[in-house]
Amino acid sequence: MSPDQQAPKIDVPYLAQLARISLDAEQMEKFGAQLQQIVSYVEKLKEVNVEGIEPTAHATPITNVFRQDEPRTPGDNAPFLKNAPQQANNLFVVPKIVE
Repeated sequence: MSPDQQAPKIDVPYLAQLARISLDAEQMEKFGAQLQQIVSYVEKLKEVNVEGIEPTAHATPITNVFRQDEPRTPGDNAPFLKNAPQQANNLFVVPKIVE
């Protein structure tokens, strides 16, 4: 962004309303200035030449660390049901939470 250009004006009262926070006049001025600096920095980033650079989701490669999803028969649930406060028909009994 050239020195004569300015980042768009930030509507701090509107942002505070969206965030459901109440700010006094001093806080609005302070946060407005901070948000203006952030927007100005983002505008600077638009000037960076990214021609030929492939977009990435992560800076480093990520691999799946989960086990293979293979079908298997369920184990014996008796050890789990042994600790249940209530059980019926080989299942946990829980309080009803939806009417």
